[in-house]
Amino acid sequence: MTSSTVFPVADDQQQTSVPACVMVFNANDPSGAGGLAADVGAIASVGAHALPILTGAYASDTAQIFDHFSLDEEAVVEQARAVLEDVRVDAFKVGFVGSPENLGAIAGVAADYADVPLIAYMPDLSWWDELQIERYLDAFKELILPQTTVLVGNHSTLWRWLLPDWSAQHSPNARDIARAAQSSGVPYTLVTGMLLPDLFIDNVMASANTVLINEKFERFEGVFSGAGDTLSAALAALLASGDDLSEAFTEALSYLDRCLAGGFRPGMGHIVPDRLFWAEPANDSKPGIDQTDPSSSTTSSIEHAIP
Repeated sequence: MTSSTVFPVADDQQQTSVPACVMVFNANDPSGAGGLAADVGAIASVGAHALPILTGAYASDTAQIFDHFSLDEEAVVEQARAVLEDVRVDAFKVGFVGSPENLGAIAGVAADYADVPLIAYMPDLSWWDELQIERYLDAFKELILPQTTVLVGNHSTLWRWLLPDWSAQHSPNARDIARAAQSSGVPYTLVTGMLLPDLFIDNVMASANTVLINEKFERFEGVFSGAGDTLSAALAALLASGDDLSEAFTEALSYLDRCLAGGFRPGMGHIVPDRLFWAEPANDSKPGIDQTDPSSSTTSSIEHAIP
């Protein structure tokens, strides 16, 4: 059999076997913890097909980000347009794309597909230069949020970004953050890592008017790299596959919980979610989080997850 051998597939079989397709705009993380690696793994694991658009690359390991190098906006647009001419997209996911120019390019692409849901994830950018952070967040708010269906982010990250002048003695709740996001056009916000009494955290899907659904988890001290990308990519894939918002929220958090429970340390840094936990044979000796170490509890905590 030669490399050019083609196996024909009946049209009806081909149509029924095509999974939902999710276009993801994100940077490459060479550690495999976050970025496009997290997106592709999570999207495939929940049954959809990833269309990964490279926007740049981190210089990073599993412990920290040292630098980031952006592609120019023309390269981003050319990648996306080439695929969109060929493949129907069922959802967009926007992660960290490196520059205001890339945000503008992505906004232009997404505007041509206004009926396709867009999931936007905002990671912690504290590793970056302050001036670059400010420019990036301003552009994200102006260009991406008006087209966003669901904004995903950690409570403290979204609070600092969307409510910088918050002066109340209590911290903002999920509805406060969702209300701030809605002022920029976002109908729904998924706020993770909200501190609760008795060592619990809450993860809340909210609009400006109500809390739609929430899931609570016990806190622990393990630090993960790539959890936010994993969650937001899974949510995008589930929405693309036809789940309603509440179903997608519940399933995405359940998936992340299992990923964190099976997390492993490939190096000397943080724990990486096992996005293919379901493919592992049942084996109590499988390398992963040390079950005897309290800092490596398998009860998931998105509060301690980093991008």
